Amino acid sequence: MRRLFILLVFVLMGSVNMILAQDEPVPVLTGIADVEFIEWVTGPDSPNQTDVNYGVLSTDLGSMFDMNGTLYITFGDTFGCCRPANGGGGGGQWRNNVLAYSTDRDLEDGITLDGFITDGRGRARAVLRKRFEDVTIIPTYGIAVDDRMYLHYMAVQRWGAPGHWTLNRSGWGYSDDSGETWTQPPEAVWEGDTNFGQAALVEHEGYIYIFGIHGGRYGGVMLGRTPRDQVLDMSAYTYWDGSDWVSDLDAAVEIVPGPVGELSVAWNDFLGRWIMIYLDEPRRGLVIREAPEMTGPWSEPMILVDSADFPSLYGSYLHPWGSDGETIYFNMSQWGPYNVMLMSARLVRDEQ
Repeated sequence: MRRLFILLVFVLMGSVNMILAQDEPVPVLTGIADVEFIEWVTGPDSPNQTDVNYGVLSTDLGSMFDMNGTLYITFGDTFGCCRPANGGGGGGQWRNNVLAYSTDRDLEDGITLDGFITDGRGRARAVLRKRFEDVTIIPTYGIAVDDRMYLHYMAVQRWGAPGHWTLNRSGWGYSDDSGETWTQPPEAVWEGDTNFGQAALVEHEGYIYIFGIHGGRYGGVMLGRTPRDQVLDMSAYTYWDGSDWVSDLDAAVEIVPGPVGELSVAWNDFLGRWIMIYLDEPRRGLVIREAPEMTGPWSEPMILVDSADFPSLYGSYLHPWGSDGETIYFNMSQWGPYNVMLMSARLVRDEQ
């Protein structure tokens, strides 16, 4: 009788494991092919000649969003002259952030910029203002809701060791005149260095979803959302606790474990899945994951671009007009040149 009981236990355990295995989605993405450098977006080597035309000798990041058929590109700390001899960020004519725009939909030869938000001399100017206590203020992502554009920003308190920094706060700026003037409501913030210090933004079914990480590149991803018409109302936000949306930020759980650096998320029709790309600093590369739902489960990371091919790479931002097909386009930065380039890669899927 005891042997029969033990046998039944093992049979039941096996059945449960089979059910769990069936519930776990099988990844569709099986590989990455044809990774290509398309063209520099910024800097003296770019066809845009941003150094001569807009006073942008060097800059980084380059997250993108669409508003009414115009692509807006947000950049981080920007310099107009006098770069360090050994490369990297730094120099003169420093601006904490700049904003460019483009209507170029032919991505096979790069992104042709129509212009920047500029000052009276035609030089790209900062659109978000830092406070006295901030080292810098950097847009981490943007999104448009009808005719209003929003920038999610991080206000850096202190730069630490490579890949580590802390924040005073993160929050929102908005513009109702196509980026010319910006308002930064002091109440529309996450105070301190929360898990929503940096963000990737997605609009879906009436909500703005915020994939958030701490300052730096070593934390995991948590997920929040707010109704699309309540972006500035911090009390309207709810957070994914693993089974439901709750108002308690402290109840949020990681949907992707660290280490995660600058990230981007979009729906990909070719895979029929959400894709996420980000910097995995210890692996020295940009990686890609997929999931059937934004809440997950997210697949294991796969190398998208290796730093062996592009040393000191970082920043990984999907192009909203080039992220849903077999070939995806994305902006990427390199620390040495300290500028932004457009990249492409072909997704390989399981055809079974």
